[in-house]
Amino acid sequence: MAHIIAVLNQKGGVGKTTTTINLAAYLAKFGKTVLIVDSDPQGNATSGLGFEKQNDATTYQVLLGLVSPEDATLETAFAGVALMPANTNLAAAEIELMDQSDKENRLKKALVGLQYDYILIDCPPALSLLTVDALVAANWLLVPVQAEYYAMEGLGQLMEVFQRVKQTMNPNLNLLGVLVTMYDKRTSLAEQVVTELQKYFGETVFKTHIPRNVRLAEAPSHGKPISEHDKWSKGARAYKQFSKEVMNRAS
Repeated sequence: MAHIIAVLNQKGGVGKTTTTINLAAYLAKFGKTVLIVDSDPQGNATSGLGFEKQNDATTYQVLLGLVSPEDATLETAFAGVALMPANTNLAAAEIELMDQSDKENRLKKALVGLQYDYILIDCPPALSLLTVDALVAANWLLVPVQAEYYAMEGLGQLMEVFQRVKQTMNPNLNLLGVLVTMYDKRTSLAEQVVTELQKYFGETVFKTHIPRNVRLAEAPSHGKPISEHDKWSKGARAYKQFSKEVMNRAS
């Protein structure tokens, strides 16, 4: 049975897609099979893996039951990593599913039986039907948090949604952890953010922090994970270490 991880923070720009792509790449390098489900209408995971956002079979068609998940899955150029792509059509899914009685279970049903070690769901930066669908489908929640001033803003609301879904729709959902991203150890602010997160989340804050790194920021424009763009960079070393932590926790 796959470990299904929803990568979620309703704040944009926290490194959610970067984390999804690079975690997938390193899990694959450790011998795991990985499916990335792009569940964000912006389609950043899709373009970040080198695909155009013009596919006829996407997460949108899967949620509406128009195609099978297998038919919407693409093999990437990176061994062990597959992708269910997305584009702006996905934004319409929330409206089209609104009156459906099983609207919160569409993604869960689609992922049942898929043969992967890990399925990573790249969620949109919002607490919406798409994110609820992801939380109902997942057994783990991973929260990337930027090491900046407003880091804690909105996390309480996110955890309320997490608890509500766990209590009412998905008792198998657990917090995998909180990942500090865009970390600059030279600033006292970054240390303060980590301290605050540890007060709130305790042991679930990952020991690995993802640094600010130019090579990491460049990689998506080349359609590659950092492991392929510059495997010796600080960002690559951090995501490699983080991926080991994820495997240890998930197992």
